[in-house]
Amino acid sequence: MNKYDNAIKIMEERCGNDKEVIIALATISLSPNANGNPRPAVRMVCAYYEDGVFYVSTDARKNKSLQIEKNNEVSVSGLDWFAFYGTAENLGWVKDEKNAKIRAKFKKVFDWFDEVGDEDNPNSIVLRITLTEGTITDNEKKYGEEQYHIDFINKTVKC
Repeated sequence: MNKYDNAIKIMEERCGNDKEVIIALATISLSPNANGNPRPAVRMVCAYYEDGVFYVSTDARKNKSLQIEKNNEVSVSGLDWFAFYGTAENLGWVKDEKNAKIRAKFKKVFDWFDEVGDEDNPNSIVLRITLTEGTITDNEKKYGEEQYHIDFINKTVKC
């Protein structure tokens, strides 16, 4: 295996395999700071990870959704020792036919989804966060390296 494959294997072990992961999702706030400059906005969200993408169930009227509409550049991090940049996209209503596989995954992964997912509400959406680059740390050096700087687009790693 090459270093990219090892890094992805670590991501899958920590975040994949149909499990719920709590991540910090950072966006750019719609309201500037006192000097008129953009400022970050961060919140914890439930997600599942698959093939370089985090999926989140949310409401299109929430601040994060409105902020992403204006600027889809995001950053995510987690207690599993990773921090990544990516782009976020509103895939639309969770019950839309094109989202059927993701909705089924939400029901499988999120034990709370049937109760609070509000899926009959057309504002209940799927948020897709496609990772572009970032770092994952492996303090155990399970595959030989302590840090992997991943480029998801070019499928490369620098250690």
